[in-house]
Amino acid sequence: MLQRAQKDTIIEGLKSDIDKARAIFLTNLIGVSSNDAVKVRKEIREKGGKIIVTRNTLFGLAAKGTKVESMLSGLKGTNAVAFAFEDSAGVAKVLKDAGKELELIELRAGFLGDRELTKAEVLELASLPSRDEMLGTLLATFMAPVSAFARVLHAINEQKGSGEEAAPAEEKPAEEAPAKEKKED
Repeated sequence: MLQRAQKDTIIEGLKSDIDKARAIFLTNLIGVSSNDAVKVRKEIREKGGKIIVTRNTLFGLAAKGTKVESMLSGLKGTNAVAFAFEDSAGVAKVLKDAGKELELIELRAGFLGDRELTKAEVLELASLPSRDEMLGTLLATFMAPVSAFARVLHAINEQKGSGEEAAPAEEKPAEEAPAKEKKED
């Protein structure tokens, strides 16, 4: 049984995490083997988050007076709360993928910023690419014109170096001789 001082420490830690988190997801880890739970926790940590399993009453006390009070107060059953401090979509994706693999983990609800998310919205967020994937796509989009220009310059340089003439643009076909008019009698 937890002592009052231990409960207060847990509540203060949860309040701090609630304030710092960009997104919060309600899920569960009960029934998952310890090796699988450690794997899920590690993947969430790599995405800039953490997952906590504790008593529902402690979740409710920590959420009192915060934006997530409606989600965390009055919880029943086995619950875990995942906090995303950096990559919200990445943490949601880890939980969604773990749910596919382990079948015991499910995304139940969430908060993104100050907005409460339904289960469907949380799953939609989990299907988005992670922050790193989005940044990679953005960088590739920015670099495409520059790299295409560099390839063209390299091709021109190679043609000049080998002494070849640049390939001319399409030649116009020779004009046809005008058709002879028929004389009408």
